[in-house]
Amino acid sequence: MESVIYLIPSVLGNGNTDKVLPQFNKNIVNELDCFIVEEIRTARRFLKEMGYKKDFNEVTFFVLNEHTEPEEISDFLKPAEEGKSIGIISESGCPAVADPGAEIVRLAHKKNITVIPLTGPSSILLSLMASGFNGQNFTFLGYLPVEKKSRVKKIKEIERDAYNKSQTQIFIETPYRNHHLLNDILNVCNYNTMLCIACDITLPAEFIKSKTIAEWRKSIPDINKRPAIFLLYKD
Repeated sequence: MESVIYLIPSVLGNGNTDKVLPQFNKNIVNELDCFIVEEIRTARRFLKEMGYKKDFNEVTFFVLNEHTEPEEISDFLKPAEEGKSIGIISESGCPAVADPGAEIVRLAHKKNITVIPLTGPSSILLSLMASGFNGQNFTFLGYLPVEKKSRVKKIKEIERDAYNKSQTQIFIETPYRNHHLLNDILNVCNYNTMLCIACDITLPAEFIKSKTIAEWRKSIPDINKRPAIFLLYKD
């Protein structure tokens, strides 16, 4: 059979796999015994939640994260070159989208290995869907600068683009720095600029609201240490 690289989305936090992942994904996962993951321990836990039946002692895991050396990556695809299908599992959400995996996928295409993305939750698309902002023209910026002066400058640039390009601006932050980012947004942006804050998407504590900066200033939510995504758009 032809080998395939399957891109396997994971839940966004400690969510219920039955709620956000189709049975088709579970069927595919249970056929595989070779995976590329960010962290083996959490990958095993996720597979168990998916009803994975195979003995982990007989499963191959390749670790792909910020510590992986570029020269290691080509070895990860050797099983596929030998006819074995491989699953790439994200720690949260979709592989290769604001997440490791793109290098593996690029290399798979170069080697003419079939790549199949599976359906699953993406905080970027789910927050955009729920924001009420422009879904025809948007950009995902990833993380903004950590240093305050640079971050403030970037926020001003983002707001200008939202107005000049009629473009939804989407970005994220490390959960423990959420309040630093939010405070800068509220202090820098025009009072009638729109901001959507989406936290804990698909989880029981899900919070998604779109308001003007002026409205947010009156009631600042507690989003400390909560997975969040931010969207800016013109009024």
